[in-house]
Amino acid sequence: SGIVINEAAVRELGWTNDDAVGKTIVRSGQQELNVIGIVADFNYASVRQKVAPMMLMLGNNFGGLLIKIKTKNVKNFLSDLHEHWIAFNPAGPLEYNFLDAKFASLYASEQRTQKIFSAFTILAIIIAGLGLFGLSAFVIEQRTKEIGIRKVLGASVQQVMLMVSKEFLLLVGIAFVIAIPVTWWAMHKWLEDFAYRITISWWVFVVAGITAILIALLTVSFQAIKAAISNPVKSLRTE
Repeated sequence: SGIVINEAAVRELGWTNDDAVGKTIVRSGQQELNVIGIVADFNYASVRQKVAPMMLMLGNNFGGLLIKIKTKNVKNFLSDLHEHWIAFNPAGPLEYNFLDAKFASLYASEQRTQKIFSAFTILAIIIAGLGLFGLSAFVIEQRTKEIGIRKVLGASVQQVMLMVSKEFLLLVGIAFVIAIPVTWWAMHKWLEDFAYRITISWWVFVVAGITAILIALLTVSFQAIKAAISNPVKSLRTE
């Protein structure tokens, strides 16, 4: 009988796409199968695995049917399908599943991991923002007289804001430099589990760094502006 094989099978057998058609494969040492066609490799399992050699053939025994539907009314279609199935095979129950749901189940663990990491990322940003806000308030409170003296000596609002903000931006920069290799290593190790994977681009880290700096600036800016526009006379009177 005739079979169709994929390109992975062609490579595994040491053939080429040009000479594979017409060759014979002996199955189980008895059945001879003639190659009548070649199909391109496609993923029929998780992308964690490489596409394995595969052959497609017609037979008398079948375990299921693949049906492509165009209607949007899936409920009515299933009802009609059930009626036809009962007429064809009254004794056997109709069991079905959708191909998109089956493929989605292959990556259920990755989807759960994504949701967990997203939740913890948001939580970490909130906690870090609150901590940075409290730290900036404490530092500015400790430097109240210094800020007042600088303003009396002619420091502008922009200069005071820069003085207050640059220390926190330096801390964010140091944390970012430490986080880059750790993050790259963790992502690289995770992607190693996939036979087909993307490469981690440099711009991802640039966007992450800019985002971290913007969040830090927004968090510190409130306290910095408050200190910059305050009356220096009041700050110098503060004990």
